[in-house]
Amino acid sequence: MSDKVTIGLIQAKNDINGAEPVERHKEAAIQKHINMVREAHEKGAQIICLQEIFYGPYFCTEQNPKWYDAAEEIPEGPTTRLFQELARELEVVIVLPIYEKVGISTYYNTAAVIDADGSYLGKYRKQHIPHVGVEKEGCGFWEKFYFKPGNLGYPVFDTAYAKIGVYICYDRHFPEGARLLGLNGAEIVFNPSATVAGLSEYLWKLEQPAHAVANGYYVAAINRVGNEAPWNMGEFYGQSYLVDPRGNFVETGSRDQDEIIIADMDKKLIREVRDTWQFYRDRRPETYDEMSALLP
Repeated sequence: MSDKVTIGLIQAKNDINGAEPVERHKEAAIQKHINMVREAHEKGAQIICLQEIFYGPYFCTEQNPKWYDAAEEIPEGPTTRLFQELARELEVVIVLPIYEKVGISTYYNTAAVIDADGSYLGKYRKQHIPHVGVEKEGCGFWEKFYFKPGNLGYPVFDTAYAKIGVYICYDRHFPEGARLLGLNGAEIVFNPSATVAGLSEYLWKLEQPAHAVANGYYVAAINRVGNEAPWNMGEFYGQSYLVDPRGNFVETGSRDQDEIIIADMDKKLIREVRDTWQFYRDRRPETYDEMSALLP
């Protein structure tokens, strides 16, 4: 396995008004992203990550049961199977963030991980679920209306090209899971997101480079672009990027364009940084008991 791995990050706008039927959104967005995955492969990408719940608008801006129809089983659902076939054809690893349904009416914000031979390796379920309003009346991040908190821990997937972990959007504000992904062996952590300009934008290029440095791995942050009607709650500001274990930005996308960000990670640098900054060696887990207590 080579130390050099080419990463492809896909950021894109939603092209259809949110008032349209769910299936119209899914059909158009899936075809758009298939084309973008193919383009990323042509540009050399070996691991490709799509944005949070890529096949439609960020519907959590409203509380509407119609969006439950967007959920699918993983891996049995048609979208996972379709991208398994694509991964096998192109020999690429795909991180596929979709809306997951379990049983009759249980839902998670999930990312499936598909290896370069098309095999399904597993999934990560978003752990931290926000539920907050914003200045525009009737809009917010109403995620608790749609998702249960994740219950699968912080798995790391040993793919054909690298050991990868996944964190989803709001998870990035919590260093505990970022550390566990590193302890579980991640060489790169992908954070597919849907985040708008405003209160936390300045954190976008602060928190995740900090996770990369603290844990000695690469972080790939993906954010969609554009404004989404009919809510128009804010600008999804793109700027997807890959950051290295020293906190350096390897490549950064535009603020407002559909784009495929192509950048290389070097696993040799991970080893060099961890040999220099011995943050894992010098941990004191025996002093951390209060972190797991229900303190105020």
